[in-house]
Amino acid sequence: MNFKDIQYYHYLVRVKNFSKAAGHFGVSQPTITNAVQRLEKEMGANFLIRDHSHHEVVVTSNGSQFDRHVANILNELSVARQDVQHAKEERILFGLPPIIGNYFFPPLTPVLMHHHLMDRLEVFEHGSAELLKMLRHGDVDLALLGSLTTINFPRLVSQQIRRYPINIIVSPKNPLAQQATRGVYFKDLAKERFINFDEGFVHNQAFRLMARANHIRPRTVYRTNDVHVLKSMVAENIGISYLTNLAITSANHVVQIPLLDSERPEFLLSAVRRSTTTMTSYKQALWDVLTDAGQ
Repeated sequence: MNFKDIQYYHYLVRVKNFSKAAGHFGVSQPTITNAVQRLEKEMGANFLIRDHSHHEVVVTSNGSQFDRHVANILNELSVARQDVQHAKEERILFGLPPIIGNYFFPPLTPVLMHHHLMDRLEVFEHGSAELLKMLRHGDVDLALLGSLTTINFPRLVSQQIRRYPINIIVSPKNPLAQQATRGVYFKDLAKERFINFDEGFVHNQAFRLMARANHIRPRTVYRTNDVHVLKSMVAENIGISYLTNLAITSANHVVQIPLLDSERPEFLLSAVRRSTTTMTSYKQALWDVLTDAGQ
């Protein structure tokens, strides 16, 4: 199977026009036509039907199914190119969510400096959901990720490092603070004002999960992507929040209240990499430091 042929085919399926596909690649229209015909002959199926009245093509069910496989092939080839390039440069593209970067990662830096790894890191700071996508598409090599369940995707290697409870946090001035030792049921928070994270944070998944389980719709009065802003607003008693205790310190002036619900999510912290990543000595050293941190 010719690599160019599947590139032509994948783009043609997107634009559904032979002339546009030919123009995009700077080749003649017959070049695109011949590529499709070779693929159809090799696979023994018709992929496209020409719609002469509209100057477009119609993709058959076989053609759509084949294109899904082609998309995966092209993505894997793109990831492979990036892996090879990163290995040659001895850089490590490292994904680090804000909460993990602020509260879990700093104590590891002396060990990383000892292994001469800090100057090898190019850090990408996003929420765990976004970093997981970047990892799967080859945009980062390794990442520390937060999740509610074990991270289990094809071609990914995941090792859980630690797990942390997710608690309700309130201001010491909030009447709920008196329940810090007793705990609280999530359903009893239905009328509270919540300060939550923007989309892309694991905490939003946990919040929605608890709301659905308890058949309530708590009110969100403010959203932010900054954990420091979130805790400051809670400390000022503007609202309450739902936050992993990984991100809580004594200097935050907030009170943690454990949930009494029998089914309540935890914040799982894992080191994750692609199984196809070329593990240079530096990447292996980083992986070892990260995974040893849970022992």
